[in-house]
Amino acid sequence: MQFHPNEMFLLYNPQSSDGKKTKAMALDICSHINEVDSLNEKFGPTYWKEVITMLGVEPVALLDQSHPDYKSKVGDQTYTMTGWLDVIMHNPQLIKSPIAIFNGKAIICHQPADILKLGTPKSASKVLPHLKREE
Repeated sequence: MQFHPNEMFLLYNPQSSDGKKTKAMALDICSHINEVDSLNEKFGPTYWKEVITMLGVEPVALLDQSHPDYKSKVGDQTYTMTGWLDVIMHNPQLIKSPIAIFNGKAIICHQPADILKLGTPKSASKVLPHLKREE
């Protein structure tokens, strides 16, 4: 999958409070956001493997172990990479936090402010008119 360098890819649940806050903060970093609803968009194993590779984590790190479906869908079983990809593909409700990809970096946004690790907010580069130096 290709990720455009001037576009942020945000995979999240748009109904969740953290998802909404993360998106709002993302807009302060990048005006071009490719929003993907993690509950309604279906992606194959190749896509998920690439995201997991970019994050540098084990697939289980994406999952919310406190979610009511976790025990019935995953339980105490051990999986190969293919098995984990299958779990993620068929149970997107288990993804615990938004995932953002920007400028070749990917992060899991455990807190909305984590998205700031991907870039400097546009507002940080603005100098207020009364603070500008006259030359």
